[in-house]
Order: sequence, then structure tokens, then C-alpha cells
Amino acid sequence: MSDHVAGDSGTRDDSSPESDANDSTEADNFEQVDESETTDRSDETDGSADDQLEDERPDGDQPEDEQADDDREDDDRPVVYDLAPDCTRADIEVGANYHAEVNGVVDYGIFVDVSDSVSGLVHESNLTGTYEVGDRLVVRLEEVRENGDIAFDDVELREYQTNIVEHEPDIARIRALKPAENVILEGEIVQAKQTGGPTIFAVSDGTGIVSCAAFEEAGVRAYPDLEVGDLVRVEGDVETRQDALQIEVDSMAELEGERARTTRDRIDDVLAERSEPADIDPLIEWEAFEPIRDDLIAVARRLRRTVLEGRPIRARHHADGDGMCAAIPVQYALENFIREIHEGADAPQHHFKRLPSKAPYYEMEDVTRDLNFALGGRARHGQKLPLLLMLDNGSTEEDVPAYKNLAHYDIPIITVDHHHPDPEAVDPLLDAHVNPYLYGEDYRITTGMMCVELARLIDPTIDDELDHIPAVAGLSDRSKAEAMSKYLSLAESEGYDRSDVLDIGEALDYAAHWLRYSEGKTLVNDVLDIDCPDATRHEKLVEFLSERAERDVDRQIDALEEHVEHERLASGVRLYRIDLDEYAHRFTYPAPGKTTGKLHDVKVKQTGDPVITIGYGPDFAVLRSDGVRLDIPTMVTELNEELPGAGVSGGGHLVVGSIKFVKGRRQEVIETLVGKMADAEIDEALSSATVLED
Repeated sequence: MSDHVAGDSGTRDDSSPESDANDSTEADNFEQVDESETTDRSDETDGSADDQLEDERPDGDQPEDEQADDDREDDDRPVVYDLAPDCTRADIEVGANYHAEVNGVVDYGIFVDVSDSVSGLVHESNLTGTYEVGDRLVVRLEEVRENGDIAFDDVELREYQTNIVEHEPDIARIRALKPAENVILEGEIVQAKQTGGPTIFAVSDGTGIVSCAAFEEAGVRAYPDLEVGDLVRVEGDVETRQDALQIEVDSMAELEGERARTTRDRIDDVLAERSEPADIDPLIEWEAFEPIRDDLIAVARRLRRTVLEGRPIRARHHADGDGMCAAIPVQYALENFIREIHEGADAPQHHFKRLPSKAPYYEMEDVTRDLNFALGGRARHGQKLPLLLMLDNGSTEEDVPAYKNLAHYDIPIITVDHHHPDPEAVDPLLDAHVNPYLYGEDYRITTGMMCVELARLIDPTIDDELDHIPAVAGLSDRSKAEAMSKYLSLAESEGYDRSDVLDIGEALDYAAHWLRYSEGKTLVNDVLDIDCPDATRHEKLVEFLSERAERDVDRQIDALEEHVEHERLASGVRLYRIDLDEYAHRFTYPAPGKTTGKLHDVKVKQTGDPVITIGYGPDFAVLRSDGVRLDIPTMVTELNEELPGAGVSGGGHLVVGSIKFVKGRRQEVIETLVGKMADAEIDEALSSATVLED
């Protein structure tokens, strides 16, 4: 029972809650006071007026409100509670008396209202009189049954006192909901979905998100004036639907004014607290990584808040080993957090989607698909538009057109990448950009290494499952970081030696090739041994896929070997060229990029010299260098300036990349490119020969 009550001290000869003092005059109720005695009284400080009145009272006198409280305490008449219209079941108690109004008459009794939302039955066996709809009476609450039905008794009281009960509800927290409770919660509508039956509102209070089912009639929108983003008060029963908690809505109303402001502030405070990433140390000590870690903490905070606010996340990543090592841990962490926040076992599949990108930048084809998916989700499921998370991709000027397309819909974008960036071009369009180049570092800090730390910040419970992933990412992307030895030692401590790590990388790349544009979640997780319930399956799967990959690579190299063109550049660098369109097996593994990389590795091992390898087709070229500082992004910019109309685009790292161009300008583009390579600086620090031989 709420403590917000007031009472009368008179008797009532009828069952009406109206006061008997209606015939009293104003003079009967108020003492006549000379205005001159009160003119100068003011509350200049807290309590000053009360202090002054206290001094003027005769000994033993009390303030009127205190006297009234004492009178009520001395009144031994039964209490009948008069509930305010917005009172709920939280304000009633078994055994208490209530003023009620008849709202229905049936053969077996009468239905009565004691407030707008609290009704029950007085069974005919408990009736002491005959009633019609609209009659008022006093009832006693006998029982609130498990199914929510309320039973009252009709009571006759000759004298009683009335206490008015104002409703100040206990606001439930979504995270603490339990089945079979009647609750009131306040929060923000983050999704509004119309089904063939009820309207399903997803409501967030910062502690969690719960579905609220409101029924008008089958397929008809309940509460049509309420939209995503509105702050609401919801009352209803907590029930279990498909192994998840759901509120069956009794009432839902938009909050306004001070109540809305208070609720918004409370939600923001909770969101800020729950968005904070875990306070954990990085997997290894690495001075070069320290400034990047602060950026990753900020991204983890943003991603956690995105989940708490009910916004979906759509992740795009490069479809290679490092891209997979970046995306899978983050997906695992975010899905765990989504499952914790949302009531519903299937919530992760509706609020997180991961997709690979074949190109080394965000293509218009990809962004068009993503927009279509996002807008369809909003139309069909009432979802907010998603946040786009770009991993191992998205840092270059080639990404700008796609980003601008997303900007039309105010879709937030976060990029975590280690390719050579164009911050002046992309940063104005990004909400966050993490890249080692922004701190004077380079691609040796791979995206997979960064994203393992990001995943641990989001969900530290997965920590022990990720120790081997940075080593896989580093070897897959040929990292020359001094920290690779630490990462390999960390992997070995978890049972993965260097050979195992290399095999996992090969198996991962092989699987990614055949998955093409599909997520392949279970398969990829089993290869990486993340959230894989069967260690034997992981081992057998990696063995099978890595052996298949090695077989297909050997077959491809055998087909190419006699057709590889070789020349010595003026700098002494060995240049190898191969026409992949003419001499490589097509539409199979390895793809052109991987084929060029494998051929390049063979030549590096054979010669030990600085090597550049170009694998080209009708309108593309894949570039690899070893011991030579190519700066491929800069070369692409220069080619565009020097060869207008050739349509050169692409990019990558200093030593690896790919470009596209107009088919008819292929020879001109490649010859100009070779000329630039001849002038490139030889840099032994960029040699991978040592790594390959270890």
C-alpha cells in the first residue's frame, strides 16, 4: 500500500467517498485572520515562517496538519481506501477495504472497479445487497489469484474513515523482471513491430530491453500515437514466451514534462554506467599498441551503448584471414552482450549481422545491399537503422562514395582498420576511426590484433578463448611486428604451435574463398576454435581444409611457373609478372590475390632478394613486394593524375595491394606502374624472408 494517503475524520451514512462536510461554509472551516497580522510574513529562509508561527502559538498548541495526523491516529473506525484513478495492483493489499464502483452485473456476481486499472469480482455468495452498473459500494480485497484475477467481498460499514491513496508506483527494472509479476516500468521505445496479432514494443530502460505485447485487435496497431524514441510508462504482467520474458501490456502511456526529463536522465545515467568497457589489461605488453588502446576503449564503449539502446549492428570485414580474425571475436563478444541485454534467445540474429567484403574497400554494391537491408528492417520490424562497423577495411578515399550514401540516413559508422588511410577523406564521415597509421605505426599492427582487444573490452568472459587469434591474424597478414614472438608464445601456451597457427590461417582463407559473400558463422568459428564445442572437430576440420588449400595452391603454382616473366629493375629488384587471366586456373582456389601472394612467396624463398610480383587480369592487378617500399596508395593517386581516363582505383599497404583500371588501358597502366616500382626505395625492414624461413 502506498504511503501517499490523506483521510477524513467524519462518518459516512452512505457508500459514497464524498465528504459529509459538503454543506459546511468556508467560515466553518477556516479561522478568520486579520490581514494586517500576515502581511509581513514571508519565507525568506527555509522554515522561517514556521519558526515565527511556532513562537506565536500558545503553549500546547499544534499546527493544524499535525493535529489532523494525531486525530487520525486516535480514530479507531475502520479505514476505507479511495484509490486514485492511476493506482495499480501494487497499491492494494489483501484484507483492506476499498471504495468501488460497479462496472458489470452477471448471474454469478458483480464486477467492480477500485481504480482505472484494478478490477475484480464480488461473487454472488458474498453480496449483501442488489446492485446495478454505476452503483458505489465498499468492498474488501479477499484474494489476488496466481492468474491475476481479483476477488472482493461486499462489506457493510456504518462508520468508517476514508484514506485517499495517491499512486506513486515502484518502477521495475527490466534486468530484475521475474515471471508472474505485475510491474510498471519506464523506458524508451526502441522498436515497434506489428504482427498478425499484437503490436510488439521493445522497451529499454538502460538495464535491459524487453518486449511488450499490446493487443487492440488482430493485426491492428495498438497505441498508434507511440513511436520509436518515445519515453513511456508500461504496466502489465510479466510472462514467459518462447523462453523469454515478455510483458502483457495493461496500459502504456507517453511520459511528458518533468517525468519524461527525469526518466531520460535516469536512463542516460544507467546507459553511461553499463556502457563502460571491462577494466582489463591487454594480452601482451606492447608500447606501440598503447595509444591505439584508448581508441579501442572508446569504440567498445560506443558498441556496448549501441546494444543497450536497441540499435542493430551490421559488420563488414575484408574476406581474408586477418579480416576474419578481426570480425569473429567482435561478433562473439557482441552477441553475448546482446543476449544479456535483450529478453529473447534469438535476439543476436536480429541485432547483429556480419558480412564479408571481397573488395579492399566498401563498394557501392555492398552499401546498396546494406541500405536495402536496413530500410527493410525498419519497415518490417520497426527497428532503428543500424550502426555500420567496418573491420580490416574502410579507411581509404575509395570508401567515401559509399559512406556518403549512408550519410543520407544518418547511419553511424565506425572503422577499425590497418590499411594505409586517407583520414582527410573519410574522417568527416566516420563516428570513430581506429588505425595504427594515425599514430605513426603501420600495417604490422593487424586489425585482428586490435579486434581481439576490442572483443575482450566488450565481453571479458571470452578472454581465455582468444589468446591464439592475434598470432593467426599476424601470420595471415605477414606482420613484421616485434610483438609477433609474444603472440606466438601466447598461442603456444594455449596448445597452438607455429605450425598449428599457420594451418588455421590457411584453413580460414580456404573457407572464406568458398563462402564468398556468406557469413558461414559456425564453420568459421570451428576453424578458428572460437565458441567451438568440439575440439576434435576443430582439429580435423583445420587439417582437412589446410591440406586442400595446400594441394590447390601447388596445382596453381605448377600451372603458372613456366609462364612467369622475370626482369631485373635498375634498382636491382627482381620483378615477376604473370597474366592470371591466361595461365591460372579460374573460378577456383586460390583466387587472383592469393595466387599472386603464393607465387610471390615462392620467388622470395628462391632468391632471397628484394622481390616485386604483379599478377594481372583484363582490368585488375594484384601487387606484392618484399624488401621494397612501394607505397601503393600513393602510386594509385599518381596513376590517376598521370593517366586520366584509365579509371585507376584501389589501394592497400606499403607492400601489398590491388588496383582496378579500364580494360583497354591495361598495358599503359602496368608499364607506368612498373616505372614507379623501379624508383621505389629498397628497405630491408620490409622483408618477409626471415619470417617465412623461421
